[in-house]
Amino acid sequence: MAWLRLFSRTLKSGKPIVRSLPKISSSSPKPNPNLTTQPFSTSFLITKTPDKFKKKRKKPESARTKPVQHDSTRLQHFESLVTRDAHFRFLTRSKEFITKQPDRILRLDDAGKLYRELGFPRGRKVTRYIPKHPLIFQTYRHSDGKMWLGFSDFMEDLLEEERALMDSMELDRVNRVRKLLMMTKDKRILLSKIHHTRLLFGIPDDFRDRVGKYPDYFRVVTGQDGNRILELVNWDLNLSVSELERTFMVDEDKARRAFKFPLKHGIELELEEKDTRKLNQLNTLPLVSPYSDGWKLDVWTLEAEKYRVGIVHEFLSLTLEKRASIHHIVEFKDEFSLTRQTYQMLKKQPSTFYLAGTEMNWTVFLKDGYNGDGVLIRKDPQVLFNEKLYKIADMQQMDNDSHPIER
Repeated sequence: MAWLRLFSRTLKSGKPIVRSLPKISSSSPKPNPNLTTQPFSTSFLITKTPDKFKKKRKKPESARTKPVQHDSTRLQHFESLVTRDAHFRFLTRSKEFITKQPDRILRLDDAGKLYRELGFPRGRKVTRYIPKHPLIFQTYRHSDGKMWLGFSDFMEDLLEEERALMDSMELDRVNRVRKLLMMTKDKRILLSKIHHTRLLFGIPDDFRDRVGKYPDYFRVVTGQDGNRILELVNWDLNLSVSELERTFMVDEDKARRAFKFPLKHGIELELEEKDTRKLNQLNTLPLVSPYSDGWKLDVWTLEAEKYRVGIVHEFLSLTLEKRASIHHIVEFKDEFSLTRQTYQMLKKQPSTFYLAGTEMNWTVFLKDGYNGDGVLIRKDPQVLFNEKLYKIADMQQMDNDSHPIER
């Protein structure tokens, strides 16, 4: 090869392959700066692991999206009820809001701004949700040229049916409110709080006007801030029996299995599982009645926790569907002397309560109110009406006899 022959000739001639650089005298007054020895640079070397090779860490799930239940403990029939509520949020909120409007109609331009009141996501158009329930809502152009939103004639008939239903159930709703007042610390509740949670107990929208018909039960006073407060007038012994007490009288073993309050004891006892269970049962009963003065107990004692558990149990038993969201429970936090540890307290009682949803927005179910398939054992007439309304809301058309046609 040519380069090999050139190399051998150079060796034979004795000439150096690389010429040596001229030596620079240290005494030179003006040394050449270009010949100064520089440290070796390693900037071109890859000293960090490229992002594509780094092991990506999983971001911790926020309480807003993290489910309360693990996959192994999730009960799908309860979770599906929470999903159903989200599916019909636009229907339920729009129904409540439009019903209060004059002539039960609302300008479509105004409806697009009322995303919170009508129950649709912010930034979305209301016209995207109206067509989902064609048998419930309808739009029409008024003589002023503006588009308006209202109820269909079929829905108007359903509203009248619901009105008659609420009138027939008025005494039952009055007793539910009386029991709520009897459970509170001061035997009084803001009327606004009762109004905010009215759907939970089937209370009519005009309950504040109906209170005057029962002077032997209620008194309306005005607080220092101008808010109207509902006070209890008379105590009723027949109403002061909790659902737990009724269960205990019928099935004592079932009542004992409802809750667990583990007794703190040293491991040196070396108890068998059966003996430990018996010891803990001794600590479970008696429970503190929600209609007692349990709010006077030291807040961190076992008796106080039993009282708060009983309060939540009785509160849920008074609801139509034996369940309530965190927002409903927090509404009565002061009246029922509940603490910030309510979430942890309920999670410790899985035999009685089931928490569905996410850690930030959970719903608690009273398991005794449902059968094994997640169906309410006793359905209030209002619950039956709501189920019929949900079924119709998902239908798209009617037959010739004005009956909804299922898809």
